[in-house]
Amino acid sequence: MITLQEGQLSDVQQRGDYAIVAITKHGVQVARELERSFQNADLYYMSKFEQGDEQEKGIQLFTGSVRLLLPSLFKSYKGLIIIISLGAVVRMIAPLLQDKKTDPAVVVIDDKAEHVISVLSGHIGGANELTKEVAAILGARPVVTTASDVQQTIAVDLFGKRFGWTWESAEKLTPVSAAVVNEEAVAVVQESGEKSWWQYDRSLPTHIRTYSSIDEALAQAPAPAAALVVTHRNLSNEESQILHNGVLYRPKVIVLGMGCNRGTSSEEIEEVIQTTLDELNFSMKSVKAICTIDLKKDEQGLLAVVKKYGWEFIYYSPEQLNAVPMQQPSQTVFQYTGAYGVSEPAALLYSGAEKLELVKKKSGNVTISVAVVPH
Repeated sequence: MITLQEGQLSDVQQRGDYAIVAITKHGVQVARELERSFQNADLYYMSKFEQGDEQEKGIQLFTGSVRLLLPSLFKSYKGLIIIISLGAVVRMIAPLLQDKKTDPAVVVIDDKAEHVISVLSGHIGGANELTKEVAAILGARPVVTTASDVQQTIAVDLFGKRFGWTWESAEKLTPVSAAVVNEEAVAVVQESGEKSWWQYDRSLPTHIRTYSSIDEALAQAPAPAAALVVTHRNLSNEESQILHNGVLYRPKVIVLGMGCNRGTSSEEIEEVIQTTLDELNFSMKSVKAICTIDLKKDEQGLLAVVKKYGWEFIYYSPEQLNAVPMQQPSQTVFQYTGAYGVSEPAALLYSGAEKLELVKKKSGNVTISVAVVPH
């Protein structure tokens, strides 16, 4: 039982990523119905509506004002699903708001479960998608008011998110989003990354045009009012002009094939990676994976680097590596590993590229090859 008191954070026991909260008789029934079908959620409701199976089901009961419960939930959960009137929820969460990049998703359901409303962090926090999911479970009407969703156009702050793309800076998200929804001329420049980013069953709006290079987009007259640029490259000063009202996205397309001597430090490995990418004029933010031979699957330096950056760590058997044609096979490497190469075939094998951006470079205790995933 959670007893809520002024000036104290409640002692919630978080198990899932989402919290469902109800304070009325009908709201509790809706919450229980939702919790049965909605995975990864914790249910909270007032103790006076106890039904006897709460402990068995892991449902948390509380006494006191729900206003005192929300600060703990807001801080702890990825999303809140609240079955309380919209106005009351707005008043209660207003003092808790910090930033749209960190605030949790907040979704409100009316007491009869007729409407599910996206209230806070619709795009970045995922409230819009959460609203649609919850509405589908309850057979309710989803209410989403974000302009890009209503107009079925590009959501600039979510562009490529499902592929793992990240933006270089959030500074221009708002003005570029305004250009998109206000139907100004917008350029989408894509040099790399997944092509299937348009999600609607209709043609791309006429005010949005796609280009394969920044030079091509900049050559347009008049110049686009805004731009979305998708590339793994670092831009030159001239190319950066397109970002005066633009957002730069980093697709996960760079594959690093790597070999190293046993016991090589993570610092040395990281320095070689950064130096190599700088030489190629590639962004570290576009690295997708480090690939190597299975003999190195427990190499602590490699494991530390992939953990630090959240990259995939892939390793192959000598037989798999030897099946890949190589420009620089090595008899010496074969004597020690059973493979005629490590970095070169590993990068080719994972990326699916026909050629490498960097065939092979030896630096200290590290050997590195670089490929870009073709799309």
